[in-house]
Amino acid sequence: MFQANLSPDGDIVTLSGGEATARFHAIWLRDNAWDDATRAPGNGQRLIALRDIDAGVKITDVRMAEGQLHLTFAPENRSIAYNPAWLMAHSYDRVEVRAPGWLIDGTEAWNASLMVNVPTGDFVAVQRDPGARRDWLAQIVRYGFAKLENGPVEDGALFKVVDLFGHVRRTNYGAKFEVRTEVNPTNLAYTGLGLQAHTDNPYRDPVPTVQVLYCLESTAAGGENMVVDGFAAARRLRDENSEWFDVLSQHCAQFEYAGEAGVRLQSRRPMIELDPDGALRAVRFNNRSAAAITDVPFDMMPTYYAAYRRLGEIIDDPAMEVSFRLNPGESFLVDNTRVLHARKGYSGVGTRWFQGCYADMDGVRSTLAALRSPQQEAAE
Repeated sequence: MFQANLSPDGDIVTLSGGEATARFHAIWLRDNAWDDATRAPGNGQRLIALRDIDAGVKITDVRMAEGQLHLTFAPENRSIAYNPAWLMAHSYDRVEVRAPGWLIDGTEAWNASLMVNVPTGDFVAVQRDPGARRDWLAQIVRYGFAKLENGPVEDGALFKVVDLFGHVRRTNYGAKFEVRTEVNPTNLAYTGLGLQAHTDNPYRDPVPTVQVLYCLESTAAGGENMVVDGFAAARRLRDENSEWFDVLSQHCAQFEYAGEAGVRLQSRRPMIELDPDGALRAVRFNNRSAAAITDVPFDMMPTYYAAYRRLGEIIDDPAMEVSFRLNPGESFLVDNTRVLHARKGYSGVGTRWFQGCYADMDGVRSTLAALRSPQQEAAE
């Protein structure tokens, strides 16, 4: 049972239900109305702009009826009904002191302990069963990566993985790229050398937010895949030395790639990127693609390099890594703005053939949200 009270000036509604209480401003309530004159019934998009709402909007009447909160707004003299549960779920009335580097809801930092329960889905189940697909995508959002097993062993099978949630993002590498040992390669990924954990393509703007790697052949010794949670690494740096965390989040690094004729990609972004409210947004770490750092003040450069070195040491710490071997028909997907991936060195004897491609996290989140909708859950 909800109760609502109006402030004497008509500017604030206080809504109470159970042990929860939240305050809402009149302008926010009017802007977030869901009546048919404010929102399109089909897609929920607003039909009015903020300029259409009086800057001095007030509430003149508040009442509860049939489980709905009814508010009357002046000077429109319009009465609009609200779902009080929706309002409480979208409350902004909170006092929180959050240190820079906090994680948004639904995100969980992890380390090597996750190796006993690597996020994994079954290709056939995820393809056919909406519930299995929802669970697999939820793991990607929560941990930033997940494996997929029992897929087809065929050229281009990775596109079927992307079809589960979105669309391939084409780059100068094409719709997909081959990962094999090559003579005189244009990229170190095409050699048998081990690679330090890194995020891909930090030299792009915007950076691809999803990478899919799919195994088609793997008889060479070694070559295990490895992932590291960049958010966990950044938070560990923060806890060890907040000044080092700050210098990597407040100053931009530069990245570049010019390994092909006609291609010279460049980007300028911090290694640790925060939202304006301090939430972790992204981690960029790729020493192979790092350009000269010039956007750090002279007096801060030694501190910056100390922080850069320590972040690399944390990323290299075995206590941070989850490793696994992919067999033909298996793949894994990483949130490339968060999770660093690596490959251990492998022998030149035998075969090793992977295919990779890029996509975007908005497709993952959109598909997951649709699968979590009440209509979808009712259909299952």
